[in-house]
Amino acid sequence: MQGELQRLVDALAAYAGRPALIEDRRQRVVVYSEHTGLMDDVRRASILRRQTTPEVMAWFRNTGIMDARAPVRTPASAELDLLPRVCVPIRHQDLLLGFVWFIDPDGTMADADLAATGLMSELSLALYRENLLGELAWKRETEATRTLLSDSRATRTQSMRTLREAGMITGDGPATVLVAHLVTPDDDLPDEVARLALEQALVATRRWIGTREALHLVRDDHGVLLLCGGRGGGRPSPEVAAKLLEDNLRHASRGLDSVERAVVGIGQTRPELAEAFGSYGEALQAARVGARLSALGPVVSWAGLGIYRVLSRLEGRHLDMADVHPGLERLLRDQPNPVLLQTLERYLDLAGNAHATAEQLRLHRTTLYYRLQRIEELAETDLKDGNERLCLHLALKLGRLTGAYRPEE
Repeated sequence: MQGELQRLVDALAAYAGRPALIEDRRQRVVVYSEHTGLMDDVRRASILRRQTTPEVMAWFRNTGIMDARAPVRTPASAELDLLPRVCVPIRHQDLLLGFVWFIDPDGTMADADLAATGLMSELSLALYRENLLGELAWKRETEATRTLLSDSRATRTQSMRTLREAGMITGDGPATVLVAHLVTPDDDLPDEVARLALEQALVATRRWIGTREALHLVRDDHGVLLLCGGRGGGRPSPEVAAKLLEDNLRHASRGLDSVERAVVGIGQTRPELAEAFGSYGEALQAARVGARLSALGPVVSWAGLGIYRVLSRLEGRHLDMADVHPGLERLLRDQPNPVLLQTLERYLDLAGNAHATAEQLRLHRTTLYYRLQRIEELAETDLKDGNERLCLHLALKLGRLTGAYRPEE
């Protein structure tokens, strides 16, 4: 099938008298002709990476290519280093399958060049066949991966068999789940272009790891990368894979206004693939905590969350700061200057070590003692009482997680 597409794109390039490139409807490069002459950075990157960036996708989609039924001339963009193009939509029975792209820097491509009806008809049928086969395989893998992360042990075991029998994975073995989360303004769901960036990052990372040693899945507000089987000592660690995934995601979402930053959560490794759902739950929680607490960094492991492991489980039960320590809630409400809360948190983080607290905050010891005394008065607490310190510390961390307490970093 790929040979037929190559023959057709070469014939289209010869007919138009210029290089041609074919993308599928998600704007992933399928095949291209020999390229000579003028070429911009976007075309060069598309050939090297077999995909374009979400920023460029958004640019083209704004020109109306997704709804077009006739050739569209797209303008240049100096910012994107993009030359003018002619885009010919490929449709089969009005179903959009992809696009043929020609670079047309001087606008000399004539209408006759765009009306290669015989070749375009052959191309639409060939791409329809390939798309149908690819979609069936993709849907089978996606459904198996989705059920692999379900609650039912029997369902998970059957999904694992399906994946192994189809040759989609190398085998069973230690499994670790990574969750990629795009942080958006006001916690909105990622838009279509952002979700494309998410899938691009997952696919790029999976290719580096080995397509049969990982599975991926895109969900409403996050992506999943499941590391499975492996090459023993040659397989990258989950931490290395997570850092690469974060790098790929940051690169893919660069320039998108709908994305503020990217976070990757790492679950703990399970001994077999059928138990990966536990790692998935941990990775998802780690990513969501990391999305709220930027100080944790772009890669957050469940094992390294500390007290946030407990607090993230309690958050959905409508627990707030006042439930843990009423005095801290009063302090938060009545004290407009956050310096007392920040001093208290640092003091508790350092296990009540006044010397270390004063040193880290660059305070005179007398100033620190004055602040601690004011905290005791306003919160009606006793910092010498271990139970009081524990409740105060938990309440502060819960406040961070829920957004009720937002200290200056």
